[in-house]
Amino acid sequence: MTSMRRTRLLLLFVIMVGVGAGGLIFLSYQADIRRARAAVEGAKTALTAAGLIEYAERGDGPPLLSIHGAGGGWDQGLANIAGLVENEFRIIAPSRFGYLGTPIPADVSVAAQADAHVALLSTLDVNKAIVIGVSAGARSAIELALRHPDKVSALILIVPGTYAPESPVMVEGSRGSSVVLWLVNAGADFAWWATEKIAPSILIRFLGVTPELLDTASQEEQERVMSVVRSVQPLSLRFAGINIDSTPDLQRPPLTRVSMPTLIITARDDLFNTLPAAAFAADAIPNAELVVYDTGGHLLVGHQEDVREALGNFLVRIVAHQ
Repeated sequence: MTSMRRTRLLLLFVIMVGVGAGGLIFLSYQADIRRARAAVEGAKTALTAAGLIEYAERGDGPPLLSIHGAGGGWDQGLANIAGLVENEFRIIAPSRFGYLGTPIPADVSVAAQADAHVALLSTLDVNKAIVIGVSAGARSAIELALRHPDKVSALILIVPGTYAPESPVMVEGSRGSSVVLWLVNAGADFAWWATEKIAPSILIRFLGVTPELLDTASQEEQERVMSVVRSVQPLSLRFAGINIDSTPDLQRPPLTRVSMPTLIITARDDLFNTLPAAAFAADAIPNAELVVYDTGGHLLVGHQEDVREALGNFLVRIVAHQ
């Protein structure tokens, strides 16, 4: 066999291996994205005074409205408080504007989103609810408390992506996070999936947690964080809402008018810099309670038991006075 022929055969072999590997990668991606799409099927929809709203419910008891953050939907609304509150609450988890099955209306302002929350509660015959807003979901939670105080029995803000006068909440500024932000805005399902498989630490940092912190966490916490990473898929069904959330909160809300009991929880090392916003809200809202962990990042890694206890103690007092 000549040298030229051997070279051609070797090149053909490399191409065949590459095509085969590419095919296996594509099949793996297709299987994962099908599972992700199936996981967000079957939610309920309500035709409300504010338009169509997708939502899910779980449990019985006092109503609790769980408002998800950026990259979420009704599924994240349920997952955010899974294990943190007991099943004696009726958890109502809507998909906000542009997430999953909730369409984008002409008015996507925080005020309009707050009114949509109330419209959903009214459609479900809920007169008053405990409201939990996580990350970017804290914006419409606060607005709901301001615009419709008669509908909110208590307000809980977790790692709030809300207004801070001097140090705004923002995406962590590393080059990797900048690339991921571009991918998110493009709704790139495959790119998110591939990054998860090849360099998950980039996505962990993008979600507000230092990979070094996660490396020292328990196996259970590591699995929880990776489940959050995976839950962003299908990204293409969420990026329209993410684009809405990407507008910074620059308007100072009249927080002194928040009249209901309020609990605020965050961490000092949150890479989204939510501590200044949390501290500002706690200082302005009358009698608000502020819980700050030194570590944990945006996902409060290592503090699930602490958060469960803080929420439990707060909710016991709220329910006792209802």
